[in-house]
Amino acid sequence: MKNSAPLPHNRIALVEDHARLAALVERGLAASGIAVDRYQTLESAWHGIAAQSYAIAVVDRGLPDGDGLDLVRRLRSAGCRTPCLMLTSRDALHDRVDGLDAGADDYLPKPFALEELSARVRALMRRPPEIRDSRLIHAGLCVDPEQGSMECGEERVSLSTAELQIIICLVRAAGRTVRREALEQAAWGISEAVTPNALDVAIHRLRKKLAAIDSGLFLVNLRNRGFALQVSDAAQ
Repeated sequence: MKNSAPLPHNRIALVEDHARLAALVERGLAASGIAVDRYQTLESAWHGIAAQSYAIAVVDRGLPDGDGLDLVRRLRSAGCRTPCLMLTSRDALHDRVDGLDAGADDYLPKPFALEELSARVRALMRRPPEIRDSRLIHAGLCVDPEQGSMECGEERVSLSTAELQIIICLVRAAGRTVRREALEQAAWGISEAVTPNALDVAIHRLRKKLAAIDSGLFLVNLRNRGFALQVSDAAQ
């Protein structure tokens, strides 16, 4: 599977066929700086999660083409270790046990408070050892996903949703090159139509914002390879 990329971003897969609930979850997670790609069936989720790199998957058990646990079992059998949070209207103990035995990492019965869902999602996203804090720091630059901002010293600027996801990828790369396709996936996922120059526009705005807070960091375009966040010679 392709989803074992070393640079996870703040984008999750939501496997939920109920449009209103999915919209509420998406808005609730956006407040924590977490972007969402929505899938409405097991089959579309299987192909999407196999092709993309997601921080976690939030999976409803009751889907039009089957039980969400079947998706989790299929992912685990294929070697996918993406953390999975199950949503279900079934609250019996044996249902929760079945979910955990199938490879799920957490279980949240409906109805649930969006605050609790957001907290559980953030907790699962912190599980990998390289992600100890929701904030990310690189060469004096601090990115705060929950505030949707980045800062250096006492200077702070707000970020759009796309800008936030791009800078998260670049900061986690710690100076390594991130492919253009990976940045586009992080910023807009699979659900939005993106113009050919959308990434270039976002990168241009990020460069201006990095300069505005005197970060001493530059977004370098490495032709035919991607972009990297590098420290200027003067800042070293």
